[in-house]
Amino acid sequence: MALSGPPPPTVPVPARIAALAGDRPLLPVWRNELGGLTFRIGDGDGRLFAKWAPAGSRLDLAGEAERLRWAGRFTTVPRVRDQGADQDGAWLVTHELPGENAVTPRWTADPATAARALGAGLRALHERLPVAECPFSWSVDSRLERARRAGITSPADLSAPPPVDRLVVCHGDPCAPNTLLREDGTWSGHVDMGALGVADRWADLAVATWSTEWNYGPGWEDTLLDAYGVAPDPERTDFYRRLWWAT
Repeated sequence: MALSGPPPPTVPVPARIAALAGDRPLLPVWRNELGGLTFRIGDGDGRLFAKWAPAGSRLDLAGEAERLRWAGRFTTVPRVRDQGADQDGAWLVTHELPGENAVTPRWTADPATAARALGAGLRALHERLPVAECPFSWSVDSRLERARRAGITSPADLSAPPPVDRLVVCHGDPCAPNTLLREDGTWSGHVDMGALGVADRWADLAVATWSTEWNYGPGWEDTLLDAYGVAPDPERTDFYRRLWWAT
């Protein structure tokens, strides 16, 4: 179940993104399920990535910029260069990180290495980001409230989550494309941090393991969990996957 992916090279370039690129090469590299686009600006060293959220898309790029600045004090995430908005939409420009995302052809052809890197990277993220200092929430209540504000009606049973296993600062969107891998197959950083916040670690683990099936096929969930260092938890996995889908 692919929720996002590379757009066609002919995708229209928003005027603001074209202006930010100037005379530098501009390449569309990703489109998400809400209509947001990501473009690569420039070639070689010093490349930038520009995210675009059309007006009305519910994508909070100002909130993502704030989260990136906070998380960057503790772990490897993109460094913010520029962020703004106008009547057409919002943009976020960041500096490139080393590595390539975990769903490039090289890593979809080597799912064992990719799944291990996803698990190890998620564990490192959870250990590095300090819960006590985090000003953002990704709790069940906060997610249901955001959904209500957006006009989304969620099933009643989602208001009774299982007991918290371990509170961490969650990535919030830990799908495979949001982890970057080095040449040797180890993780190098995380991107797309717009939902980062404190929650049970299974809010991340349930979706990260689910994404291995979307991107690599069945059979790699346990590889990710082994690399993270946790046993499967079917109850929490089921709950947080239903929450993800509903909100």
